[in-house]
Amino acid sequence: MLTQNQLAVIQQTVPVLQENGEALTRHFYARMFRENPEVRPFFNPAHQQAGTQQRALAGAICAYAQHVDNPAALADAVELIAQKHVSLGIQPQHYPIVGANLLASIQEVLGVDETSEIVDAWAAAYGALADIFIGREGALYQHQQDAFGWQGFKPFVVARREMESENIISLYLARQDGEALQPHQPGQYITVRVTPPGGQPVMRNYSLSCAPGESHYRISVKRELAPADAAPHGVCSGYIHEHIQEGEVVEVAPPCGEFTLADSAGDGVPLVLVAGGVGITPLLSMLHGALAQQKGREVIFIQCAVNGAVRPFASELQMLTDSHENLHCHVRYSEPSAQDKAKGGFDSTGFLDRALLDQLVGERRAEYYFCGPVPMLKALYGVLQEKGVDDADIHYEFFGPAEGLAA
Repeated sequence: MLTQNQLAVIQQTVPVLQENGEALTRHFYARMFRENPEVRPFFNPAHQQAGTQQRALAGAICAYAQHVDNPAALADAVELIAQKHVSLGIQPQHYPIVGANLLASIQEVLGVDETSEIVDAWAAAYGALADIFIGREGALYQHQQDAFGWQGFKPFVVARREMESENIISLYLARQDGEALQPHQPGQYITVRVTPPGGQPVMRNYSLSCAPGESHYRISVKRELAPADAAPHGVCSGYIHEHIQEGEVVEVAPPCGEFTLADSAGDGVPLVLVAGGVGITPLLSMLHGALAQQKGREVIFIQCAVNGAVRPFASELQMLTDSHENLHCHVRYSEPSAQDKAKGGFDSTGFLDRALLDQLVGERRAEYYFCGPVPMLKALYGVLQEKGVDDADIHYEFFGPAEGLAA
């Protein structure tokens, strides 16, 4: 337990961390990868290159410093991180590596001596936080064993491979040992591990896009191209698109994730699912789950895409709409092509805005789940705040390190 003096010192460092947080985390990651290269496979190089990982960690450190006397206030953040750690196989022995490099970075970036009360306080604070994570992650590993029958990675066979759009491919994965799969929670993801020829093992989280209880897991992978000349293409997504064929074996860790479909909020409360691009994947699983488990509930599914060429699951959504009177699907293209305009297949154009939500939902209370590109998430969150939607009815997920949505 931290002493009162240590708590005070941590809280006094908040302004310094707010000013130097990203410099500290950039230094930390560079130091850790240099001193402990064995942990590098746990991190996505694209997120490192873009700086999102460093910004996310800086924000997390500042938030912990602000709430160090009341860690319960960070329960949601702890759960999100613990789920990610378990999906990648983080173990208790990894925490001392992170701690040693973090404390060394505090000394080197902030220019404090190792005997400083700042280092002493942060050592105690890190130890307390590590204990919280280790305890929660141990419970999650046990849950995986109980709910799905295994921990760590198991071999799965690619039973089927289908193109969903120009840039998204689906893999249908079945256990190599033939054992049945237990149902996942709609919205969860699995971790896939592949080893490109001559390369190191690569792990990535992919949302399950199938209905719970299927005989296979379905992941739907967007080919991630470099966002800038100096940035790398997606290593795992590129390998899956170019090399993984039917009959091949990949390694899979059990489902994880806290972005899951809750029970209905009550009679007459519609469920609104808003998908942007490949962000449709967890929401499509939620849609299947809601239609099967919350029968009769009004479901409004809004799919946003650039155009028809990169819109996935058009046939599947049409089939579900045709067979469920309580489902209304609205498709919006931001840049429809000439071919799209000629053949139709979409309902409106432009970016997601309040006018569309007012048209489809009005002033009724509704539960919102959304996933997609960060600009879309921020815009939608802002609209929901303007409409006065309660935070308890707003649920979203980032693909990659979490960021704040509030302006």
